Amino acid sequence: MNFALILLILVLVTGVAWVADKLVFQPARRRAAQDAVAQFDQQQLSLQGSGVQGSGTQDGNALSSARAKVRDDKLRQPWWLEYSASFFPVILAVFVLRSFVVEPFKIPSGSMIPTLLVGDFILVNKFDYGIRLPVINKKIVALGEPKRGDVVVFRYPKDESMDYIKRVIGVPGDVVAYENKKLTVNGQPVPEVAMPDYFDDEHIAYFKQFEETVGGVNHRILNDPNVPPYIMGADDFPNKQNCQYNSQGVICKVPPGNYFMMGDNRDNSADSRYWGFVPEQNIVGRAFFIWMNFSNLKRLGGFQ
Repeated sequence: MNFALILLILVLVTGVAWVADKLVFQPARRRAAQDAVAQFDQQQLSLQGSGVQGSGTQDGNALSSARAKVRDDKLRQPWWLEYSASFFPVILAVFVLRSFVVEPFKIPSGSMIPTLLVGDFILVNKFDYGIRLPVINKKIVALGEPKRGDVVVFRYPKDESMDYIKRVIGVPGDVVAYENKKLTVNGQPVPEVAMPDYFDDEHIAYFKQFEETVGGVNHRILNDPNVPPYIMGADDFPNKQNCQYNSQGVICKVPPGNYFMMGDNRDNSADSRYWGFVPEQNIVGRAFFIWMNFSNLKRLGGFQ
């Protein structure tokens, strides 16, 4: 479901109703109300002049109430216009906030464990990497580029209706090697420090845990010693000739305008090792904050 497109359609529909009400329907209702009040006043004068008992003899408060009711009935919006026009400012605010400032996402899988857990609700910064037009995701103002170590949401290159989240390991021009479960970038081994084993509730098993530093960002990763280091079942993808697969893993040179992404749960993540590079135009934004997890209410705050 393209929620951005749905929001855009709602903004356009309610916006047209709001503008039409301000420019056409509201002035027409005011004229009708003025005419109705003038007719009411004329009727009261006629009744008083003819000496007919009735509304002309009502006390001042009752007459004012009747006059106000005539005016209000004519000024009242039709129900369909009242709802559509009144919702416009709210929908517009949500659309602008979601498109240009922050967007919420939910983590559906364990590929980023232990940094992000299944069920985490996160916020994604939409302007760090530039201002993009909603729906078509075209950058119109360049403000920055993804850096090594950033956790990024992007459109899955093989199905752009799906959003993925991974960590940036390689930027354009980098040579990324992941062999024997050791990561190097441009020939430099990525520092890692062993930590206590991590218990994964989903798999009901312990995994080797390390603290890794990519691009100056310290984060934890997991390795499963039971999974071999070579890459099984890599897909065909654009620029696959930039990658060399061997029995120890894979070595890739990141082409211009693309990024190499990996999950922190290294042996349980389908990422650039399997389906290739992420084009710059697929980038949605930088993930930076966990705001809710219904299974663990203590998971709240920033991450890197």
